[in-house]
Amino acid sequence: MKRVFIVHCWEGNPDYCWYPSVKADLEKQGFQVNVPAMPETAMPKQSLWVPRLKELIGRPDADTFLVGHSIGCAAIMRYLEQLGDGQEVGGVVFVAGFTDDLGFPEIHNFFETPLNFSKIRSSSRGFIAIHSDNDPFVDLHYSEVLNEQLGAEIVLKSGKKHFSGPVDNEESCVELREVVEAVVAFAK
Repeated sequence: MKRVFIVHCWEGNPDYCWYPSVKADLEKQGFQVNVPAMPETAMPKQSLWVPRLKELIGRPDADTFLVGHSIGCAAIMRYLEQLGDGQEVGGVVFVAGFTDDLGFPEIHNFFETPLNFSKIRSSSRGFIAIHSDNDPFVDLHYSEVLNEQLGAEIVLKSGKKHFSGPVDNEESCVELREVVEAVVAFAK
């Protein structure tokens, strides 16, 4: 069974912004999709989010695909760092991903130690990073970092801000077809 896990953003939930439409579109194509409610979403903690991912995913394999949005991307990177030798997922899609705390003390706990890009890269068969040219939080510089460090293919969208909604005081991004296309491409 091809499984997809979508890790929501800071203060997000399974029904927020584009998650329901991506889930529905992938399910129509035969994927089993889980959009879990992560613990303490108002104050995300690596110490809670990564174990939750490990518990949900169980044994990862080539038919396991991960999608992260904002801090969900950091949670996925920290999860991938902890996989055993020879364990890997079939692909990872980052939406508005970043590699440091962006100046927010609330999420600094995800970045207290440097990311192990080598281990992260070896734990997935591929990476796609989707960024917006006007994201108020995540500078386009992070797409370059993800490309250089993980070999991520970059998808640049125009005018999509943080691909978010009311949590970030923006109009809701309720569809994100590029996520569906990326997962389907990884699954071939």
